[in-house]
Amino acid sequence: MSSNVSANPKILPLVTVYIANHNYGHFVKQAIESVLAQTFDDYELIVIDDGSTDNSREVIEEYADHPNIIPVFQNNRGLTTTNNIAIRMARGEYIMRLDADDYLHPEALEKLYDAITEDENIGLVFPDYFETDEDGKVIAEVRRHDFDHVTLHDQPAHGACTLIRHRCLEEVGGYDENFGCQDGLDLWIHFVERFEVRNVNQPLFYYRQHGSNLTRDEPRLYEARAQILNRHAKIRGHDLKAVAIVPVRGNVSDPRSPTMLELGGKPLLDWTIDEALSAKHLDGVVLTSPDTALLSYADQRWHGRVTTVCRDPVMARPNTQLAGTLRHALEAYEKESEEMEAVMVLSVESPFRTARYIDTAVNTMELFDTDAVLGVRTETDLHYRHDGNGLIPLRRRADLRLEREELYREVGHIRLLKRHLVYDNDALPSGRVSHVVLDQKAALNVRTELDWKIAELIAADMNVLDRISQAGGE
Repeated sequence: MSSNVSANPKILPLVTVYIANHNYGHFVKQAIESVLAQTFDDYELIVIDDGSTDNSREVIEEYADHPNIIPVFQNNRGLTTTNNIAIRMARGEYIMRLDADDYLHPEALEKLYDAITEDENIGLVFPDYFETDEDGKVIAEVRRHDFDHVTLHDQPAHGACTLIRHRCLEEVGGYDENFGCQDGLDLWIHFVERFEVRNVNQPLFYYRQHGSNLTRDEPRLYEARAQILNRHAKIRGHDLKAVAIVPVRGNVSDPRSPTMLELGGKPLLDWTIDEALSAKHLDGVVLTSPDTALLSYADQRWHGRVTTVCRDPVMARPNTQLAGTLRHALEAYEKESEEMEAVMVLSVESPFRTARYIDTAVNTMELFDTDAVLGVRTETDLHYRHDGNGLIPLRRRADLRLEREELYREVGHIRLLKRHLVYDNDALPSGRVSHVVLDQKAALNVRTELDWKIAELIAADMNVLDRISQAGGE
């Protein structure tokens, strides 16, 4: 194509690319130039500087006379608000956001445009991508699933460099400005509910890794994700009934049980029970144990808010199938309550797993209609297996990350299971399994003496922060 869209304002561009910039003066020039170098040229480029205090304005001003470029300078309003400003300004039938520290492959717009125009029902398309170091040297290639074969859409596209139909963006209301920190999840859920989504299995942009984005604030990001999932589940009605079951052997079956050892001034058991009771989307909490002294403590400590179930010590032996324990506890609970649709298994060995993650697991099951949800961490290190002749890597190459080969480690002792799994299958989990990514603190499993010492340090730090917060409130 060779149209010069901005030279004649009556001719609307097919694509609007916008760059959101805040203090990326040393990167934004490469981002702009990567758009100008596209093989597809029926576009306009809006460059929005969001209150930068570095040399960004001077760099952007260099392009002020370019016929395809519209520079915008504003006081700092944040990325989400800037996204909506760009949507309102955009004249293109399709829109793409490019972050100022990233840049496009020359064929990005052409390939994505060809893909999105294959079917009117496609709302967005997104590509694979390269990761680069701060200087732009490629360090890894990230390849997504082939979405022609994906049925569970719980892994959103990258927040940027996704080509989206303008009318679809307007239909879903653009970006929700209540969520200041997000990675595209809110928009993704809107789109998979209403439109087709596709990918181009070819790396078409360069995602720069540097000091400002390498050390993401995980708790803040996961809090935003939790809020987004909760909002969408609330729109649907929050109708999934779930009960938490906390299986504890206690000293009767395990003399070394840490359940009643004090961590941060309270028994290990209390950390899990208190968070389960704080969760908004659980209909009940059940403690099952052969240890009657432990059950008596729970009855006194939580005054009927926790259902206690005494199970046969035989059911608490090591290597006993968990499903039998869950069925026994669930049946005892349901004598006094309505039938539950889902069962959440919580272990006391993860004291820092919070109510937020419990609720997020319930919301995830509701939104994506899965049989199970697990708490996980993504394994980014290389892993190997021994084939009898030595170690061989599980991944083909360290610099090629195929999504189908990604590894997840179950953490946080949090499993949400549909009720039918508990009754139909001793091998848990099974069926269609989704996940919730936990931050490092929530993922800590207290198994060894070293784990306990780390937990004590974390608990002490949390107590200090609580005292500071209380003092500030007074």
